[in-house]
Amino acid sequence: MTLLLDTHTMLWFFQGNAALSPAAKQLIEDPMNRIQVSVVSCWEVAIKAGLGKLKLGGPARSYVADAITKNYFDLLSLTFEHVTAVESLPLHHRDPFDRALVAQAMIEAVPLVSADVAFDPYPVTRLW
Repeated sequence: MTLLLDTHTMLWFFQGNAALSPAAKQLIEDPMNRIQVSVVSCWEVAIKAGLGKLKLGGPARSYVADAITKNYFDLLSLTFEHVTAVESLPLHHRDPFDRALVAQAMIEAVPLVSADVAFDPYPVTRLW
C-alpha cells in the first residue's frame, strides 16, 4: 500500500517522537508499504525552520533530504493537477499546506497518515 505522510507525521517519525501513534509507526515501518513524503511538507518544514518555529539541528534542506533517503521514502512532487484541485476543495480546513496534501491524497488515491482530524471531512482516508 502507498501512504502519504502529513508533515507532523513525517517529523515525528524522523525524530522518534512518542506522539506518533503505534499504528502509524507500524504502517510506516512495514516494508510492504511505499511511503511518500510530499514536497509540500518539505516546503512547510523549511518555512517553519526559517522562522525559528522548528529546530532541526541543521538546515531543513539537508535534514529532510537525509531523513527521506535514510528511510527509503519517496518524494511526491507537486503537480499542476494537485495545485488546481485545491480550487474545488471545500474550506473545511484553511491551512494551505494541509489543503495541498488533501489534494495530493485525492489525486494519487492514497491514504494520508495524520493525527489531524481536520482532514476527516474530505474524501480521503486518514490513518492513525
